[in-house]
Amino acid sequence: MSDGLDDKRARFEAQVLPHLDAAYRFARWLEPAPGAADDLVQEAALRAYRGFERLRGTNVKAWLLAIVKNCHFTAQRARHARDMVPLSEDTDSVQDPALVASDDPLKEALEADQTRALERVLLLLPEEHREVLILREVEDLDYRAIAEVLGVPLGTVMSRLARARAALRARYLEREAVS
Repeated sequence: MSDGLDDKRARFEAQVLPHLDAAYRFARWLEPAPGAADDLVQEAALRAYRGFERLRGTNVKAWLLAIVKNCHFTAQRARHARDMVPLSEDTDSVQDPALVASDDPLKEALEADQTRALERVLLLLPEEHREVLILREVEDLDYRAIAEVLGVPLGTVMSRLARARAALRARYLEREAVS
């Protein structure tokens, strides 16, 4: 009996664990509250392991990201049902990368400012736009894999991505004009 479990574990580790970083990055965009993404990925990994025997197809990354999305949806529904507002955790213990010495601090500071501005604009977008942008531009999934993750038709992915890019561009330029 343990040989079967060992085999399942080995296959799971070989096929799924390489995609945990992608799952975490996606979770951070779905759940921006500190610690929530960790919980989301942990729940998704547990569900993935439980359902690993039912995995069909070869795109394990898309399968795992779909589980992350479903876990997010379940958690979101539960929060709304309890009418609970998550409190932010104390972030004083996190070291600010801007305080670490570097070779070109001005360049790094400008890049960090640009990254933070882009992240703020992304967070202003509707969730369906944020999801499709992260899956395409950050996780580099193809349209079919995104459709699989989101559970929508391929045409919907294409139109959402076009609308999301336009909305991101407009909000970013709008923000830059105000700055």
